[in-house]
Amino acid sequence: MSKVYFVGAGPGDPELITLKGWRLLQKAHRIIYAGSLINPALFQGLKAELYDSHGSSLEEILELMLQGVKQGQTVVRLHSGDTAFFSALNEEVAGLRKKGIPYEVIPGVSSASLGAARLGLELTMPEVAQTVVFTRLGGRTPGPCLKDLTEWARPDVTLVLFLSVHRASEIETALQEKLPPETPVAIAERLGFPEERILYGELKDLGRMVKEAGIKKTALIYVGPALEAFKTPQTTRSKLYGGS
Repeated sequence: MSKVYFVGAGPGDPELITLKGWRLLQKAHRIIYAGSLINPALFQGLKAELYDSHGSSLEEILELMLQGVKQGQTVVRLHSGDTAFFSALNEEVAGLRKKGIPYEVIPGVSSASLGAARLGLELTMPEVAQTVVFTRLGGRTPGPCLKDLTEWARPDVTLVLFLSVHRASEIETALQEKLPPETPVAIAERLGFPEERILYGELKDLGRMVKEAGIKKTALIYVGPALEAFKTPQTTRSKLYGGS
């Protein structure tokens, strides 16, 4: 029996898919991809049948996979970013397991990693921050509330907020209950796409920056003292390269 491959496409830049993921796209007969979140440049030169899953139900997506497997095809389910973050992977895997269909997951580059790379820094820093919290505010999908953000807001933590930029002003207010107004922030929009933008500033200006830039979705918010390294070179040293 053939299997279904779940592949993380990376955050937009077609060159940021893994080599294994790219090879699977080359030999795939059927690719079911996550709508406009996938850069169409990835599909250039491929021979596979393409299915845009935007607007499809879980059952419809599973049926497309099942049809391909029954025909002996190599089926790729192409997710944006990394399958480990907000990808709806688990429910699709559950459907395949219920039907006894084998699968394999190929990780991708997270948009959170690309944002840090564009800023040219780590999300951790010796003696400053050794913890990173990846989260989103609840909406249609239940999740953390603003009060939860204040619990995670600490000077030794870097916050990375997915799918929450439309609530930037509320986030600014909530986080200032625990963090200084001068705490560095960055907003990364449409990472890896031609229209990509990176904005850098301070927590007290977060809502204004997002509003003036007209950013409403498909953006990450980074918050924490470790981001200061974007503007001011780090002076602390890691123990790994500390010398004798």
